[in-house]
Amino acid sequence: MRDTTTVGDSMTDTQVAGAPSDGSPADKPEPKKKSREASLWSDALSDLRRNPVFLIGAFLVLCMLVISAFPQLFTSGSPFSATACKLEDSLKTPSADHWFGYDIQGCDVYTRTVWAARNSVIVGIVTTTLVVIVGGSLGLLAGWVGGITDSLLSRFTEIFFAIPLLLGGMLIMSALPGNAWTVSLVLATLGWPQIFRIMRSSVLQNKNNDYVMAARALGAGTLRITIRHILPNAVAPVIVVGAISLGVYISAEAALSYLGIGVQPPEISWGLMVSDASVRWLQAPHVLLFPAAALSITVLAFIMVGDAVRDALDPKLR
Repeated sequence: MRDTTTVGDSMTDTQVAGAPSDGSPADKPEPKKKSREASLWSDALSDLRRNPVFLIGAFLVLCMLVISAFPQLFTSGSPFSATACKLEDSLKTPSADHWFGYDIQGCDVYTRTVWAARNSVIVGIVTTTLVVIVGGSLGLLAGWVGGITDSLLSRFTEIFFAIPLLLGGMLIMSALPGNAWTVSLVLATLGWPQIFRIMRSSVLQNKNNDYVMAARALGAGTLRITIRHILPNAVAPVIVVGAISLGVYISAEAALSYLGIGVQPPEISWGLMVSDASVRWLQAPHVLLFPAAALSITVLAFIMVGDAVRDALDPKLR
């Protein structure tokens, strides 16, 4: 029979009557294991590790980042040397020595494709960084402060929102020098309103939650609440859109360079290579195929990563 525990008894209700208590290790309570607090970010990271779409996309993105940062590791030649192009090699097809063949100027397509990754990736990363910083900061300010500040910033944003990205980029780039940095600045100037709206909407959804009210009741200041509570919970959709938009900005740079108002020679980009190859692509399709494939793979990789991050950060999909 099991004894009934009363106040002051030395025997608990888990002890059987008559069982000796000799202080052995078996009688001592087991220490509680520390449980890791679950959060949106830890759950998302766990999901991403098991997501094959994210793993493939992240691998491709990592490869493109390494190629753009260290192109000399993947090709011994340089497209900027005086002997890089020879007219006698014009439009030669791919071979064992030259995998991608030669373009119309007699330049090695493989070497140019590898080196062109740098400008294309720079435009995508720099533009996305500027867009997230500017749009995210203004959206956070508008959503948190509200009132006249929100109204003024929203009306100011609508002015830029009315300008199409490519059309506005064409107009502005026609008066600026064509290089990766100016293209990034122009695209960021026209692209930040999207992030502004997303951040503002996310802040408005989170600013009146219970944890924000509790922080105010405990005496937390505005800056602390913004950094510790609002921003971590509102930034998730911004990260998702930024990851997807990175591929979009690489495509926009390629379109501007294809039209002749983006990156200009002697600089190289995939869009510029596609533009040069479009003249003779029926005669020599390999000149167009390889830079176009590199551009498509890179854009697809960033979109895959963005889609996977979106699925991981969306609680409705759990």
